[in-house]
Amino acid sequence: MKTKGLGIAAIIVLAAGFIIYSAAFVVDETEQVVVTQFGRLTGDAITEPGLNFMIPFIQKPTYFPKNIQSWDGDPGQIPTLDKTYLWVDAFARWRISDPIKFFQTVSDMFSAQSRLDDIIDPAVRNFITSYELIETVRKSNRELDTFEVGVGDVLEEVQTDDDRTDLSINTGREKITQGILKQAQPKLDKFGIELVDVKIKRVNYVEQVRESVYGRMIAERKQIAEKFRSEGKGEASKIIGDKDRDLKEIRSEAYRKAQEIKGRADAEATDIYADSYGVDPEFYSFLKTLEIYNEALDKDASVVLSTDSEFLKYLKGYEPEERP
Repeated sequence: MKTKGLGIAAIIVLAAGFIIYSAAFVVDETEQVVVTQFGRLTGDAITEPGLNFMIPFIQKPTYFPKNIQSWDGDPGQIPTLDKTYLWVDAFARWRISDPIKFFQTVSDMFSAQSRLDDIIDPAVRNFITSYELIETVRKSNRELDTFEVGVGDVLEEVQTDDDRTDLSINTGREKITQGILKQAQPKLDKFGIELVDVKIKRVNYVEQVRESVYGRMIAERKQIAEKFRSEGKGEASKIIGDKDRDLKEIRSEAYRKAQEIKGRADAEATDIYADSYGVDPEFYSFLKTLEIYNEALDKDASVVLSTDSEFLKYLKGYEPEERP
């Protein structure tokens, strides 16, 4: 009997432990729980972390995330107020602010994402279509610094007054995203959802507009390049002209100095010849005549002159020595 009593006690203890284990559940820092009984809520939501208890097999805890969740919208084609079609991709951050409302309306995360799609996407489209392109792209009127040095000045010259664009904004991208959040939040309150932030991830032209924009950019860059080439050719011609002028000046100055030196040398040579002629005119005449013979007569020269010619006066009476 004693052994049977111990066995029953052990079974009771195990059953009690199992019941207690089934009745206990833990809520951590990133979770919040609503307890339901046969599909109906019982009490308030549990938002603080810790150990909690419920009626086992009758009540059921439903867990929802407490931290911030992400929503990523589907990129879509949206026209702006100035009829420019954009490819807009937006995203948002949200969290469950009221687990009870959330459970009663959307009940799970998948349905919540669907509700966010239905509310945020139209709000994004509504605000994009209500403003011009520049308002969606820029968020301040700071001076643009995206052009390389010198290109901004050139663009002002190649663009006409008709195709210049006013880059000033009144609202801006940041205020547009704030407006999207304010428009969407009241519609999400009934689902127990708090919209933390909405941002535009990417804005791009649709393919047809992109091709047109790229074509215009290419044309502008070609105009800029052609202007730079023209200025470069003009500068090169100027440099070559300056070089040719300086070269002519150098050559002219060198020729002048060479002629001056040659003139002085000829004058000095003439003075030397004159002095030599004054010392012995006959010998000077003899030397000059020999130079003339050397220049005018060679082995192939043939000259017919009279014996009375003055040209042969130093050859008269010359007799070569007889060889032994």
